[in-house]
Amino acid sequence: MGRNLLMSSLENASFNIIFQILFRCITFIINAWVIRNVGHEVLGIMNVRLLLLESTILFLSREPFNRACMGQKDELSWTHIINQIWLSMPISCVLSLIFVYIWLNWLPLSSPEHISQYTFGCWSVALSCVLELCGANLVLIAQLYCFIKLKVALDTLYIFIRSVIFVTIIVYNRSLALIAFSVAQVASIGIIVVCYYIFFYWYINNKPLYAKGALKSKFVPDRILQQLYNNMDDFQFTSLTDFFPKYLGSVNSTFNKKLNTLTISFAKQGIVKQLLTEGEKYVMSVSPVMSFSEQATYDVVNNLGSLAARFIFRPIEDSSYFYFTQMVSRELPLHKQDQHKIQESCTVLSQICKAVGSIGLLVLVFGQSYSQTLLTLYGGEAFVASGLPVQLLRSHCLAIVLLAINGITECYTFATMTSAELNKYNYWMVFFSICFLILSYGLTYIFGPVGFIVSNCINMFARIMHSIHFINHKYKDTGYKPLEGLNVGKIFLLTLFIAGCVCKVSENKFSKSSVILHIAIGAVCVFCVLLAWGYENRKLVIKTYKKIMNVQDKKISSD
Repeated sequence: MGRNLLMSSLENASFNIIFQILFRCITFIINAWVIRNVGHEVLGIMNVRLLLLESTILFLSREPFNRACMGQKDELSWTHIINQIWLSMPISCVLSLIFVYIWLNWLPLSSPEHISQYTFGCWSVALSCVLELCGANLVLIAQLYCFIKLKVALDTLYIFIRSVIFVTIIVYNRSLALIAFSVAQVASIGIIVVCYYIFFYWYINNKPLYAKGALKSKFVPDRILQQLYNNMDDFQFTSLTDFFPKYLGSVNSTFNKKLNTLTISFAKQGIVKQLLTEGEKYVMSVSPVMSFSEQATYDVVNNLGSLAARFIFRPIEDSSYFYFTQMVSRELPLHKQDQHKIQESCTVLSQICKAVGSIGLLVLVFGQSYSQTLLTLYGGEAFVASGLPVQLLRSHCLAIVLLAINGITECYTFATMTSAELNKYNYWMVFFSICFLILSYGLTYIFGPVGFIVSNCINMFARIMHSIHFINHKYKDTGYKPLEGLNVGKIFLLTLFIAGCVCKVSENKFSKSSVILHIAIGAVCVFCVLLAWGYENRKLVIKTYKKIMNVQDKKISSD
């Protein structure tokens, strides 16, 4: 097999970053329009209550199976992997019934005018989750065989369909905002799942023709066909029925014991990780800490504060997890594995740590001077009048630094832990989640909504310390130092400090009289900081540039 896992992971991360930017830009525009024309309360119900239901069902039913099956392509048969991934669908049905009941009976709405739409929304979200998991098998196969452009195309189509349906219904009748959200959710997911099946049906039927040199298409260029079919000798699927589960005579032979154990480990971990990821929303939903209007304000600020995480960190983490699962074996000690792969993965981890850590510090420093400007441009003067949104966003910038480091270190930890280590870590996750929920509840009453961010920072710092301990212990006898990347460089830090001081002065002097001048000063400072980072890491920049140019040259020559 000639696929380059590192380049595929980098390409996947790049396309995911572009996709996230597109998706979030559209979402922010729609949210801004909803705030001004529909109201904060409806936005709070959609973005906190209903999306929390979706993330709860999907994370608990999809994540364990997806993570367990990701690194098993070369070790287990595809029949066992397909059987395992399909278990997520019936589990999502059971979880949907349980959580919809909880959402409707234990987490009722205070506004009677939205109750019927809220009920419809809960059932629609549950249906969309079940539909999405009907295509989980194909999404996994697309990722393992590096169908990067397919994922990007369908994700973009999903954004387009969802946005068009939602906006069309809202424009027709603004009182049907929750109905619009629900219909758009189900329709867009259903269409994307059907598109996945159509693509693989076309791909399988045309693979023999390509092998004979007889495949020609008016709609698909030859270059794309070469990318789709070259180096695909290990693609074993010959019919759509191969993508569905098969009974092999008994339960023990139908499902692989090792895969079951790994899935259960990730499932235990998934419960507490979901509490850690969405803990503040659970606290909001089960306690009278904030009204739906305040929840909407917090959600808007939280989304703005998480731009770097959603645009950059999450795609990098997803691609890195896939890369590390393919390069490092869970069960074998590092000294018994391919040292070329270990050295490469160590270098990649170090470089990613440096990159995401630098981005986090960049957001932290410039966020202190530009939070008010950003929020004013987004929501207007009335939105920032209380001062709370600005305080929330500035606090969130500190969380982003910790989020960046925690994301990549925990990503490597989860990708390389053995089943026994994952089970042991589950107890730590339980401890972290309990502490996080207690801190969230207590600090919110002390500091208000900022308490959510403070508790999240404490939680992430504790998880970072655990991941660093695990990685250092894993590499202690190898001579490699993958966490050297956490040292971002003295020149970069000095330049960043000076730039932060200049931007703070600019905020006090020019932000109210001339927003454009204030933004221009910030742009110049960002450029200087990036220049300093590039100079200090010139070897990495040159190496990356050469690798990208080499890939482009290969593509041109193949064309």
